[in-house]
Formats: sequence, structure tokens, C-alpha cells
Amino acid sequence: MAQVQFEAKVSKNTLGLNERLRIDFVMNVDGDNFDQPAFEGFKLVAGPSQQISQSWINGRSSFQKVYSYILQPEKKGTIIIKQAAIEYNGQIYKTSPIKITVTNAVAQERDPNDYRQQGGSGNELLQLVAEVSKTTPYVNEPITVVYKLYFNEIGVTGFRELAKPKYNDFWNQNIDIKQLVMEEGSYQGQRCHYVVLKKTILYPQKSGRLTIEPLSLDIGVQLPTNRRDMFGQMIIAEDNKVVTTGAKGISVRPLPEAGKPEGFTGAVGKFNFTVTPSRTTLKSGEGLDLIVSASGTGNMKLFTLPKPVVPNALEMYDPVHDEKVTTSLSGMSGKITDKYTIIPQYKGKYAIKPMAFSYFDLSTNSYKTINSPEIMVDVLDGPTLAEANPSTASKNAAPKAEQFKYIKAKTTLVSVVKDDFYGSDLYYALLFFPFAIIPIIILAKKKKEAIDSDVTGNRIRMNNKLAKKYLSQAKKQLNNKEAFYIALEKAMHNFLKAKLHIETSEMSKDNIRELLLSRNANPETVQNFINLTENCEFARYAPASSASIQQDYDKAVLIISELEKQIV
Repeated sequence: MAQVQFEAKVSKNTLGLNERLRIDFVMNVDGDNFDQPAFEGFKLVAGPSQQISQSWINGRSSFQKVYSYILQPEKKGTIIIKQAAIEYNGQIYKTSPIKITVTNAVAQERDPNDYRQQGGSGNELLQLVAEVSKTTPYVNEPITVVYKLYFNEIGVTGFRELAKPKYNDFWNQNIDIKQLVMEEGSYQGQRCHYVVLKKTILYPQKSGRLTIEPLSLDIGVQLPTNRRDMFGQMIIAEDNKVVTTGAKGISVRPLPEAGKPEGFTGAVGKFNFTVTPSRTTLKSGEGLDLIVSASGTGNMKLFTLPKPVVPNALEMYDPVHDEKVTTSLSGMSGKITDKYTIIPQYKGKYAIKPMAFSYFDLSTNSYKTINSPEIMVDVLDGPTLAEANPSTASKNAAPKAEQFKYIKAKTTLVSVVKDDFYGSDLYYALLFFPFAIIPIIILAKKKKEAIDSDVTGNRIRMNNKLAKKYLSQAKKQLNNKEAFYIALEKAMHNFLKAKLHIETSEMSKDNIRELLLSRNANPETVQNFINLTENCEFARYAPASSASIQQDYDKAVLIISELEKQIV
């Protein structure tokens, strides 16, 4: 008997995201119960198709049976095509796994067997473009990216994202598009239609050469063939096309060092700056609110306001931060405010020093500084500073009222004989105290035994404690990216252990989603939780700015808080 051969063959081992792959499962025997792999990471475009060939050469027979598939990759990276299996004479035979490398979408030459050969006009257009407003911005200068799909003589039935663009070293925010609208325009001189699919505002966070990774889409299309059916209707061919914007390079200029003011915190744009007290005349026990605010257009969320300097006689509390900021294609605009509560301690007049706010003006490419006026606070009553600090006077000098005293007319005599301890109330209290606490000790011991026997409860409490510990540790590591994301991931895992009573081995994405939804959690919050946990591992090795790290921390606190309220 000939040796059984069963193997998998692919048309290529490396392909672009917009290319297709052919895989053949070839056997030299007529095997039964063919079991195809799941093709994870691929979309099945066509197949299976089956071919059988048999021949006789010089009295010897040969047999071949082939199952063929056409696959479209759904993501970049390394994808493993798992084993296929057949059964022959009671034995199971399997193919070897195949490793496929998927890269960014690549330019493709026209396929001679394309639908145009079936009668198309040849003027069909389908192009995805990322239009960048500026390719040489300053650090923290806003740029916009508008993603447009141009098409002509092709019907678009839908699309899905294969690869989302990544904005490493950019602060970014998507601009909501409520409804897709088809408009008329032109592409490279050819009149066509286009749809704006996505708008994004970016603020570069460091200088140098930065890259916006491509957006890739799988587009469902209807292709005219100019052929007619028996009723005279034009035949439309339905297909899927993968289009990509390609990577975009941005050359970011650093802010000039010449003329940079002391205390500059990175504000870029056009701003007004004000420092406003709620009142300047106070009575004892009253306080005032000092409102420090910047308004205008620019990177409103990416800089800090200056902090007031007040005399020691005024007690100032940590500020309450408020943001009223909107983001459009022109960038961020609005107002940010720090409100300080100040309470005077002593009577007198006190000066709050002038404050300076500096920003880089994009219209003049120069630094500008706004100074606030000095603010005088008048405290009308209360103790004076000298009375509160008697060290300024002689420590040994007695007040005038205390230098001479009258001779007391009456004398209060105190007995020198003390009561005996034996038989006193304290004696009996100490005597019976040990007997009184015995029941308390017994109850406390029983409660401790109950707590120790509650293994599940102890584990939940421990996981709760660990979640808080690692979340606190993540906050301390905001300037250490890798340590921050390790702590953040541990905090979120321990939160799940405490709330869902599961172990790390059970933390698959589907299991987490199913358990959270069964506990009445909001689907959007659940998806945000899963996205953030998946991002932690990637973010440890990817470039990240301090703003994006702070944003991830704030997002984690918000998601955990929301799940605390939602989970029942």
C-alpha cells in the first residue's frame, strides 16, 4: 500500500491586508470525514471547492483529492492556520499548521480576470484617502485628518474596519459624524462622489518624525458588468474590495527655546487669562473663592494653570478643576478653571501676588505672557498676627493685669487624708472586669472562626483590597509607563475577581462580557472595560505620552466606578 500523504499548501506565506490567499488541502487517498480548520483571522471568500483526479501510468495508479479555499485576512500580524484532518482506514491524519504574515495593505496591479473583463467601462473608481490639514505642525498645534471614500460607477453596500489608524504620540479625539452623506467632488481630475467616513483632531505631543498608521476598510461593492440577463436587466456583480489610506508621515517642529518664558507649561493657541476673587473684604470666619481661568482656542486640556502664591496668614485649599471645552475640526476651544477656597486666619490686609500665564501664539509664532493684577484682601476682625505669636514679646513678662492680685478673703481647704483603694468603686470595677469581657472574647472568637471559614468572602475581600492597592500604585507610576500599565492591569483583574467571583484562568474576553452582562452591566461600559484591559499589554511596549497615560488612568477609575454602580 502507498503511504498516506495529507498536506496543506498556500499560494503565499506573506501578503498585504488587501490581498487574498489560496489554500489547498491535498491528499493522495480518498479520505473520509474531512475536517477543515476554523480559519481564525481570515474571512472565507470562496470554498470549499473539490477536485479529484485519478490516472494510470505504466500499470500504476495515482490518486489526488483537493479541497480549495480563498481567504481574505481580517487583521495585520502573524496568523496561524490550524490543522485540517481526515480519516482513512480507521486512522486520523492531520496537516501541519501554517504561519501566515499579514502586512499593511499594498498597491495591486489590475487583475486581468477582474470584472472589467466581463464588460465594465474601465472608469470605475474606489479610493480611500486620508486628508491631513498640515504635515509640519508645532508640538501641541492641532491638525485634522478627514477620511474620505471616493467612488464612481460602483455601488457601495457597506464597509467594516480591518485596521484602525493608530495615533502614537498624538493626543486625539474623533469628531462625531451623525449621518454619512454622499457628496459630489473630484479625485485626481475625475468627477466622482465621496463620503466622509471619519474625522479626527490630533495634537502632536513630541517633535520629530511621527507616523499616522493607515485605515483599512473591507468595502462591499456592486460592480456593473454591462451584460444583460434574459429580461434585459443589467447584470450586477457583487464583490468585496479592500482599500487603505496608507501611512501618513508628520514632521513635528519643536517649540522655539528662544524667548520661552519661565513657568511655561505648554499652552499653544490664543488665550485670555483672568484671576478673579469672589470678594476682597471679609469678616472673621468668612472665606473667598479665587477663580483662576484661561479661555480661548488651543490645547485646552494639555497644560496646567499657574498656582496662586498667598501669605501664610491665608489658608488656601486644593483647587476644584472645571473644564468647559468643545472639540471641532478647528481644534479645542472653551474655558478651563481652577477654583481655590481661601480662608483668612488673622485680622489685617494681605496681598495675593500677581500671576503670569504664558502661551505660544500660533498666529505670530511667538510667546506671549498675560499678567494678572495684585489682589488685596482686607480681613476686618478676628485675632491679630501679633496676638497669635506671643514670642514677639518677652516670654517672661507677665501681663499688667496679672502683675498684682488681691489677697483672697476666702480659703478652700482640701483634706490630706485619701480614701482607701480597698472597697472603692475602682476596686470592684477592676475585680469584675475580667468576668465581664469573657462573653465578648467568646463572641469575637466565633466571629473570627466564621470569617476564616468563609473562603469565598475572604477571597473577595482580598481581591477588593488588591484592586485598590494596584489602582493606587498605578496612580503613583503615572510617569513610569511600563510600571503604570502593569499595576493598572492587575487592578482591573482583581476588581473582576472580587465582583464576578472568578479566577485569572477564567478571564477570557467572552466569559467576562457574558458574566458582566448577566449582572446588568451596561454593554458600552463592558466593552470599554474589555478594550482597556486589552490595551494595557500593548501600551506597555508602545510609545505613549503622559497625557494618554493620565487619560487611561482616568478612564479606568470611571469604568470601575460605573461597574460598581451597575453590577447587582
